[in-house]
Amino acid sequence: MKIYYNPNKTQWSTLAERPALNAQDLGAVVQAVFQDVASEGDKALRKYTEKFDKVRLEKLRAEETEIQAASTQLSERLKAAIQLAKGNITKFHQAQAGTKEILETTPGVRCWRENRPIEKVGIYIPGGSAPLFSTVLMLGIPAKLAGCKEIVLCTPPDREGNINPAILYAAAQVGITQVVKLGGIQAIAALTLGTTSVPKVDKIFGPGNQYVTAAKQYALAQGTSIDMPAGPSEVLVIADETCDPAFVAADLLSQAEHGADSQVILLSNSKQVIEDTQKEVQTQLQALPRKEIAAKALENSKAISFESLQECLTFSNLYAPEHLIIATKNCQELIPNISNAGSVFLGNYSCESAGDYASGTNHTLPTNGFAKSYSGVSLDSFVKKITFQELSIEGIKNIGPAIEAMAEAEELIAHKNAVTIRLDTIGKMNQ
Repeated sequence: MKIYYNPNKTQWSTLAERPALNAQDLGAVVQAVFQDVASEGDKALRKYTEKFDKVRLEKLRAEETEIQAASTQLSERLKAAIQLAKGNITKFHQAQAGTKEILETTPGVRCWRENRPIEKVGIYIPGGSAPLFSTVLMLGIPAKLAGCKEIVLCTPPDREGNINPAILYAAAQVGITQVVKLGGIQAIAALTLGTTSVPKVDKIFGPGNQYVTAAKQYALAQGTSIDMPAGPSEVLVIADETCDPAFVAADLLSQAEHGADSQVILLSNSKQVIEDTQKEVQTQLQALPRKEIAAKALENSKAISFESLQECLTFSNLYAPEHLIIATKNCQELIPNISNAGSVFLGNYSCESAGDYASGTNHTLPTNGFAKSYSGVSLDSFVKKITFQELSIEGIKNIGPAIEAMAEAEELIAHKNAVTIRLDTIGKMNQ
């Protein structure tokens, strides 16, 4: 990690920049795959699965027997952990449901909102070196609670044509029965366009590599909604002299091991904390199975010393991290000053891994600074909110003249007439 001491505010914007990805222009590749899937359907999906995943599939859909058999391939310890996480995630998202409230804005004018589930959703689950079965819970549970009628899960198979059993087990626990052995651009294309084996969906959720991210952006241009703009994972830790540097180092490394393009940031009002944490990072790094990946991420990461915690918070709000950990004394007092963050972890024992797996909050969060304008996935992500209004005779009489005046001023006379004809009719009724 690169260390900076009390940088001038003119440097902050540069320090808050994410590492530039050496990603090739994927536009032409994405477009070609989408066009093939549009014209050839399942045939194209099999072709690209063989090309990219090195496996030839006869059937793209996972059989019910495969899904059920996954349970026998997992340890009881892991299954119990998944059950605990499922319970906490369910509790947290159930509490977001809310109730319908009818408001009379003017006598005779009633307005309210009602939720309706997005009918068909697609969930993309990466399945490479780190199969994210936890994301099945994070996306499948709120989708089920929202009442989505159709949930289609796509995840890439291994070279034997199998899906990671933990992904299948999590899907079974959530109640997802449509599991498709597809990854990469072709999976997003299938969910966007629909084929014989893969239903077309209304909204696509889930993380992925640069190919999946580019495909989701293309899907959005084709009229299929997506959860949010995606980017590499990131964490920002604010720590003072009361933190445990070993804990902080572990949190930084937990994000660094996601990928070489991940970024971790440490902010502190103590130079000693930064120095001690740096030593811990190097010690813990050597024991990690993914240390080469984490080391690459650390090359693009920073530790910054500021004069005060308030400066740390100001920089954090500029950076707008996906994950924000506050390992300070009286961390609760800092909450009102947090304006931009995907998910916040308070105190020395609130590790970011808790949110990734089992505390109950959702781990599908805005990255790359989008926490300034986007929220993480929630129950609301799977519903549409429809507004209703009901006007009585009293209501149209009360607000009708105002509507007429405003419509006339905008020179939309048909709008005005829609009110005038009603008021005239009411007037005749009272004669």
